[in-house]
Amino acid sequence: MARHGTREQARFHLAQRDVRLEEVEARHHRFEAVQAEVARAIPLSFRRTRIVRDDLARFVFEPSDVVVAIGQDGLVANVAKYLLEGQPVIGINPDPAQNAGVLAGHVPERAEELVQRAAEQRLAIEARTMVEVRLDDGQRLLALNELFVGHRSHQSARYVLSAPGSEAKREHQSSSGIVVATGTGATGWARSIVRERGGEHALPSPVDPWIAFFVREAFPSPATGTSITEGRIAKDACLSVRSEMGDGGVVFGDGIEEDRLAFGWGTGARIGVAKERLHLVIGAAG
Repeated sequence: MARHGTREQARFHLAQRDVRLEEVEARHHRFEAVQAEVARAIPLSFRRTRIVRDDLARFVFEPSDVVVAIGQDGLVANVAKYLLEGQPVIGINPDPAQNAGVLAGHVPERAEELVQRAAEQRLAIEARTMVEVRLDDGQRLLALNELFVGHRSHQSARYVLSAPGSEAKREHQSSSGIVVATGTGATGWARSIVRERGGEHALPSPVDPWIAFFVREAFPSPATGTSITEGRIAKDACLSVRSEMGDGGVVFGDGIEEDRLAFGWGTGARIGVAKERLHLVIGAAG
């Protein structure tokens, strides 16, 4: 409606794409019903607020907050990077027929029980590993699934890579970019890369204290090598990258390109296991 002005114009637009307006409306009404059900589950005495995804970067979470994320799994990943005090996250899946529910794994009917258990501090928590990047100018970015280092267009990414434990300690590379994945992200982008490479490369579990990196399509040339294309990064180690790209060099996490760090020529990055973890509620305790 916001985009097309009238309901019938929206219907016409969707019909050109073989989508029925009634299907979109049904999903919308289901989501609104779940929001209302979860709101009723929160005691009136609790301080509360509602945040949409686009406002996460501007919201300041309090250490004692309990976060109820209603939506797809990606919403839980998006909110994780802003929870620096280990606030518990209850993921509610509003549409199990459409959403996998890996991170948003609870049905709406459990909201009341879980919110009450949160108030009593009786929740079963899974502490999921996160990945961080620190630039040499002080900027920092967290991600739950993976970080991407590369060029924001389809140009080759050029950089100098130093990996922990590699025989080739330092290498100039030209590639399609670097993916650094946690165990949570091991079911997505990293899994696809491993499958293309034969499927025999170990990936961490969501709670393992190490992460994996992969160089995508490294290109051999007189000036660039291909000897460091994958590996592990332990808790106390890091992957070092020095950019040889112009203004197009970027680092972003969890597929959110808008929330990126500029990674131009000469900028250094250190990537490793973050001290923060996502405290994902997996059930009630006690």
